[in-house]
Amino acid sequence: MTRFRQAVRTLLREQILDAAYRLVTEEGWARLRVAPVARGAGCSRQTVYNEFGTNPKSAIGLALVEREAERFLLGIQEQLDAHRDSLEAAAAAGVGFVLHRADANPLIRSVLTAARGGQDDELLAYLTTRPEPVFDTATAMLDAYAADTWPEVDAASRSLAVETIVRLTVSHIVQPAADPEQSAGRIAAITARIAYPAKE
Repeated sequence: MTRFRQAVRTLLREQILDAAYRLVTEEGWARLRVAPVARGAGCSRQTVYNEFGTNPKSAIGLALVEREAERFLLGIQEQLDAHRDSLEAAAAAGVGFVLHRADANPLIRSVLTAARGGQDDELLAYLTTRPEPVFDTATAMLDAYAADTWPEVDAASRSLAVETIVRLTVSHIVQPAADPEQSAGRIAAITARIAYPAKE
């Protein structure tokens, strides 16, 4: 496939995802159908099937979550880069960014609202019970980042700290227990204690 054709296909895929994003945030995941997505993207239903397979709704859902996760991870890295001198400060900044961003994110708000209302919770599974794309991708990125930035943390402690921060952050997105700053501070403190178990 030529680069031009690949670029056109990438653009088409993004247009389909943008259309699906708008529909999910306006009407909810449960009401998402291929025909309105195709209309919103300016293409045919067959084009949507060609791009996302025989079960396009599920494939679109996964692609939407993957795209949002990638955007979140880019923001997290910016926060970590600004606080490389302290693991706990970096953790607090990263978690705070995620919790604030998640609270304002139309897709996540739509998913959580639908799940709390007893509607279709397929997308929620990508945040909570399915390891991909959120858990696996975030864990791999944070583990590699921590190994490079805080090499004094042993591998076992680092692995536990990374898993803890990812799971606790997702838990606070789904069921907030306090305001984002308080939650971020607590999660960061827990993460630092796991990373540095010998410190008081």
